Amino acid sequence: MKERQVFTLLEKTWSGSPVQFAWQKTLGNFLAVTGGDRTVKIFDRHGQKRNEISLPGNCVAMDWDKDGDTLAIITDKSSVIYLWDANTNKTSQLDSGMRDTMSVLLWSRVGTLLAVGTAKGNLLIYNRQTSRKIPVLGKHSKRITCGCWSTENLLALGGEDKIITISNQEGDTIRQTSVSSDPSDMQFSVMKTDERISTRESTVSVVVGKKTLFLFNLNDPDNPIDLKFQQPYGHIVTYRWYGDGYIMIGFSRGCFVVISTHIREIGQEIFQAHNHKDNLSCIAISQSLNKAASCGDNCIKIHDLSDLREMYAIINLDDENKGADQMAWTDDGQLLVVSTRRGSLHVFLTKLPVLGDACGTRIAYLTSLLEVTVANHVERELPLTVSVEVEPSFVAIGVYHLAVGMNNRAWFYALGENNVKKLKDVEYLGTVASMHLNSDYAAALFEGKVQLHMIESASLDAQEERETRLFPADDDKCRILCHALTGDFLIYGTDTGVIHYFFMEDWQYVNEYRHPVSVRKIFPDPNGTKLVFIDDKSDGFVYCPVNDSLHEIPNFSPTIKGVLWENWPMDKGVFAAYDDDKVYTYVFHKDAIQGSKVILAGSTEVPFSHKPLLLYNGELTCQTQSGKTNSICLSTHSFLGNLKDFGRNELTKMLTQTLMLKRFSEAWEVCKLLNDQSGWNELGRACLHHMEVDFAIRVYRTFGNAGMVMSLEQIKGIEDHNLLAGHLAMFTGDFNLAQDLYLASTCPIAALEMRRDLQHWDSALQLAKRLAPEQIPFISKEYAVQLEFTGDYVNALAHYEKGITGDNKEHDEACLAGVAQMSIRMGDIRRGVNQAIKHPSRVLKRDCGAILESMKQFSEAAQLYEKGQYYDKAASVYIRCKNWAKVGELLPHVSSPKIHLQYAKAKEADGRYKEAVIAYENAKQWDSVIRLYLDHLNNPEKAVNIVRETQSLDGAKMVARFFLQLGDYGSAIQFLVMSKCNNEAFTLAQQHNKMEIYADIISSENTTNEDYQSIALYFEGEKKHFQAGKFFLLCGQYARALKHFLKSPSTEDNLAIEMAIETVGQAKDEALTNQLIDFLMGESDGMPKDAKYLFRLYMALKQYREAARTAIIIAREEQCSGNYRNAHDVLFSMYSELKAQKIKIPSEMATNLMILHSYILVKAHVKRGDHMKGARMLIRVANNISKFPAHIVPILTSAVIECHRAGLKNSAFSFAAMLMRPEYRNKIDLKYKKKIEAMVRRPDTSEVEEPTTSCPYCAFLLPECELLCPGCKNSLPYCIATGRHMVRDDWTVCPHCDFPALYSELKAMLQSENICPMCSERIDVGHLEKISDCTQYLKPEVDH
Repeated sequence: MKERQVFTLLEKTWSGSPVQFAWQKTLGNFLAVTGGDRTVKIFDRHGQKRNEISLPGNCVAMDWDKDGDTLAIITDKSSVIYLWDANTNKTSQLDSGMRDTMSVLLWSRVGTLLAVGTAKGNLLIYNRQTSRKIPVLGKHSKRITCGCWSTENLLALGGEDKIITISNQEGDTIRQTSVSSDPSDMQFSVMKTDERISTRESTVSVVVGKKTLFLFNLNDPDNPIDLKFQQPYGHIVTYRWYGDGYIMIGFSRGCFVVISTHIREIGQEIFQAHNHKDNLSCIAISQSLNKAASCGDNCIKIHDLSDLREMYAIINLDDENKGADQMAWTDDGQLLVVSTRRGSLHVFLTKLPVLGDACGTRIAYLTSLLEVTVANHVERELPLTVSVEVEPSFVAIGVYHLAVGMNNRAWFYALGENNVKKLKDVEYLGTVASMHLNSDYAAALFEGKVQLHMIESASLDAQEERETRLFPADDDKCRILCHALTGDFLIYGTDTGVIHYFFMEDWQYVNEYRHPVSVRKIFPDPNGTKLVFIDDKSDGFVYCPVNDSLHEIPNFSPTIKGVLWENWPMDKGVFAAYDDDKVYTYVFHKDAIQGSKVILAGSTEVPFSHKPLLLYNGELTCQTQSGKTNSICLSTHSFLGNLKDFGRNELTKMLTQTLMLKRFSEAWEVCKLLNDQSGWNELGRACLHHMEVDFAIRVYRTFGNAGMVMSLEQIKGIEDHNLLAGHLAMFTGDFNLAQDLYLASTCPIAALEMRRDLQHWDSALQLAKRLAPEQIPFISKEYAVQLEFTGDYVNALAHYEKGITGDNKEHDEACLAGVAQMSIRMGDIRRGVNQAIKHPSRVLKRDCGAILESMKQFSEAAQLYEKGQYYDKAASVYIRCKNWAKVGELLPHVSSPKIHLQYAKAKEADGRYKEAVIAYENAKQWDSVIRLYLDHLNNPEKAVNIVRETQSLDGAKMVARFFLQLGDYGSAIQFLVMSKCNNEAFTLAQQHNKMEIYADIISSENTTNEDYQSIALYFEGEKKHFQAGKFFLLCGQYARALKHFLKSPSTEDNLAIEMAIETVGQAKDEALTNQLIDFLMGESDGMPKDAKYLFRLYMALKQYREAARTAIIIAREEQCSGNYRNAHDVLFSMYSELKAQKIKIPSEMATNLMILHSYILVKAHVKRGDHMKGARMLIRVANNISKFPAHIVPILTSAVIECHRAGLKNSAFSFAAMLMRPEYRNKIDLKYKKKIEAMVRRPDTSEVEEPTTSCPYCAFLLPECELLCPGCKNSLPYCIATGRHMVRDDWTVCPHCDFPALYSELKAMLQSENICPMCSERIDVGHLEKISDCTQYLKPEVDH
């Protein structure tokens, strides 16, 4: 295989000397290169120079961090570390603080640590994330020459002092060992052990003196391993660990050797190859490619790691006279860079993304990173190569166009005879997952949607609506998971399991199919008349939109990646499903006599990393990782070769294949070569199976089956599909299928004829019932029924007996039932009862029982009823003949209360009360149950439970009487109330001082006012004011209720006052209201009550204006006490109430709420670090400082500090000056006092000008925190998130309290805490809506 060269770099400044280079880790998008020219040049993966970093000296070392974000560089002339950021393309410098020259640079493999070693043996560990530097002086006594990090963040270093040190990430030495010569090329790895317990990197390997490989195990530091190699190999150039503890070592004289570090095999050479004649300069291993490469002389040799003996590729550098030097792969194995000794670089493509698409027989596939090839091997067209601008992540081919793209962009090209023209590029609304083209349209799938649009804009007369359309429609909440485009249809499948067909010619949906689970992938055939889809359970189905039929694909592997339909025009139903290892050939048999179905024809192995693109007449065209195509012949189509070369066994297999694939012409050729009866017979049966009547006649005529030919000739012209299929099924011996098909056809009698010809009498009788009842003597039974109806029991019995056929169960049972009834009617009771008991029918037993009952034969009637499970009837008959024992047995099955009652009375009369109680319960006679429990069974608990459950009045009276006898007056009262005897209950309560119990019980029942009044009068007499008030309130005597509540002694929770407010609220009586107000104001007793009660009173009376005034007073008191949050909440709740009642809000209330809210916002802004917004709010608060008497000095101090922080120096000065007043000066916090005095002495009157925004009413530009518009004199609504006035185009409201806010500001505020600053309710950012028309919020709510 020839590896493709992507680019070559040869800069003049490098020439003649070898270069250093480093691929960007992980991504491999950049290559950093330096020569002897004091610069590091950075190239992208296409060879374009992206940056050039000038250095003060030559580059000593460079290394990328683990993610490839940062390149670090050190030089021989400076103590500065240069850092280039790949994301911003910016270079920064970091002073190492080291006084001697740096010699080694190493990024950690897992963290953000950078280790730098120097020529004097010092070490610096720098943490890029925290910017912390750890200098470690004297780590080595001489120059540090090599080192490496482990995945545990251990750092191994080697120096010219011949010492190896292992340090932790803090720079502390944890292990140390000495070696015999200079160490170089140090690596960490996992050694192979027997147990394989540890997968931690505990082994340091290092080349010593270029001769030996030294292995130092940290867990066994006393036993290092020194591996020596044969003299003729030369010295060690480099080595690489790979696989399960293997090391590949390159030697200077052209050899490379693989050794194992398994303890049993240590040092053994597992593989050795002399790859280069004179010298070997480097080896490289790519784990992702599973390849190893060595370079030397002027060539590169690539081996497959799974089989090193196999040479995968050889790359010759023909124009390099000095030979190759170093090489390295990108982490993904796509690119291999090789430097040469004369200072040039060559980059080769070793692996391509497998991207390709097919349309008809034309395919497009990626052949280089920026090159797509379009080919049509079937039509023998010359391949076209298209150079594209970006590395594509998807490719789509259409009839006349090619599309390539990545992320959310696609580039479209028009394909000519032998040229390509770029048309345009299109940006989509999301990252494109896949794209399909037809002759006019492109359809791109992104983020659950499909954009269908014309590739080239249509002519002027075309309708614009047909240019583009986005699926699904906005109102359809599904996500599209897959889509396809045929010549006429856009087809897509969704996560809700719907497959939609959109017909582009009529620009409308024409079909939809609903599947129970989501549809993951769809693959329509070239015409769109059949479709394979794979659902979320990884099951495959063939769907035919023409007749809306669905057929499951058998043996469908869950690993299937895709499906290709056969493009050969003759093979209509063949498709291939493929996964990573195999291709499965399936055939959809549409017109078979059993109906349509899918069969698996066979499977074919697919070579590694081959992706199938096109299936044409059994030949599968696949794409490979190297950017080429490869054709595979499917094993199911082996008959397409030269048939004469095959033996009988192969031909027999091929006959089976051709018949499965319905390739009858090829099958004919195979049969001619086989030339035996069984082959022709198989072909004939297959033709019948697929309803190919003409071809079947030809086959049967060939091998002389005259009877079949004549039969087929007779049915040849039948148009009824089911009738024709029925005849063919009969010819193939499938009689059950033939019968079903006949019955579904226009001539169902054919089924009966077939069964009679076959002498299938069972089937014939069953068919005759439906098709020809007159032919069979079933009339006997019908006649017998009629005779029974007219009362001719003798003849009816005779006809029933004749009607028994012995081979038709249902009919016979009916006849036997007739025999049983007729026997009883005629007095043969014994025979009739025996027949009825034997008979399975319950209904028969009931009917016979009724006949016997009418004949006064009670014991036989009861027996039959019981056998037929008609227990109620049986029990009632047993009662008639006084058989109580039998009645008792049947009772559990009896549902009739009447029977249970009869039984209960009988048992009670016998004194068997327990049995009687159970029967009374079943009969739902609760009073009798209670009576027995109380009088006879001495079980009052049970009686009480029953009364509670059933609410029986008589029962309650009985229980009350019972408790009265026991002296339990509380319970007696309760049951008297339950039995509606309130007067008796009241008298009892009075007599025994149990009025509280009576009151509790009464208040939970629906009770009359008289009852409440009598209780109230009782409590009034007892001087229990609170209870008296409560019951006067319940019976509507508000004045008396109020009098008692006001007399009631005060408790901690002041419940009496609350009840008084409720009383006045219900009464709506002015005199009572005034009486309560006087009480609350303290007019009556000189003790004013808390203002909140007055506020509640006004709210209860719905006097919102007075409530508002009271709220303002309460808020003012809270403010004076410094409880600003309480004051804010009082005003806010009042504001909301007034707004809800559509009452104008007093301006004083609105202003106070605004100032308090501004004060609350200060904390929120300062907490978020937004000092400017905090300062603006503090200015507003400080200008109203009189409203905050408890905290004047702290607020002014905060205002000075925040204004100063925000650059509002003049405002800071003016508030500082206020603080210098004698009454405030001594109260200033000592922390700030001197600063504030200095500010006043040396005033700085500079001020950041406040930005202006437009007034929402008149668009006048005014400062953003000003709430009064000078233009239209309106008071402006303010934002609850910032305190600024609102603007029209950034309007939202809190979903809970409906206060306005600037959409952008509130959204930003909710990112940190999702609580409304006004009403403190939680807000989900998703529920925040931007309001485009805010007119309704600009209607004045405040009363000015």
